[in-house]
Amino acid sequence: MRLVVTVKSMRQLLWWAQRVLFTGAVLALGYCGFILVDTWIFQSRASHELESRLHDQRAAYTGPLRMGPAVSPEVQAVAPDGLIGRIEIPRIGLSAVVFQKIGKDALRVAVGHIPGTVLPGQRGNTGLAGHRDTFFRPLRMILQNDLITVTTLRGEYRDRVVSTRVVGPAEVSVLGPTANETLTLVTCHPFNFV
Repeated sequence: MRLVVTVKSMRQLLWWAQRVLFTGAVLALGYCGFILVDTWIFQSRASHELESRLHDQRAAYTGPLRMGPAVSPEVQAVAPDGLIGRIEIPRIGLSAVVFQKIGKDALRVAVGHIPGTVLPGQRGNTGLAGHRDTFFRPLRMILQNDLITVTTLRGEYRDRVVSTRVVGPAEVSVLGPTANETLTLVTCHPFNFV
């Protein structure tokens, strides 16, 4: 049996292949664009909500000067919608809101607080997780002594990077309890994975 392909049929096949590939590229780019815009809108709204809540707290705090925390203990550490605060590392350009959740959908739009770890500002180990290809991508450039600021509804907390370490997925000891206030940032490695 012999298959004969004419120039006309080859052109038609190439024409259809070009259209299919072009449509696939447009759909893939459209999906990426949608994800980026959706994440940007979510971050913008959550950041605005955090700033609004912080402003309201400052306005409500009109009592006499006193020693101790600037925010009364009645302030909830986690907002009803799960908002905890914002993490910023200015030197590497990282700024993202932090939410109580760490599910797939939550980490697509925010940094998540790891369950079982303490909240920022409490004594112990605070674990925050983010995707290496979104919010925590700048962590590839983090250096010792970089300043990390976590702003929450209860206050602003500053940490300095003491060390970085690559651990296996099953090594959860880095999230274990500590005697001091510790901040552990968790993401996947390597950063240039495709």
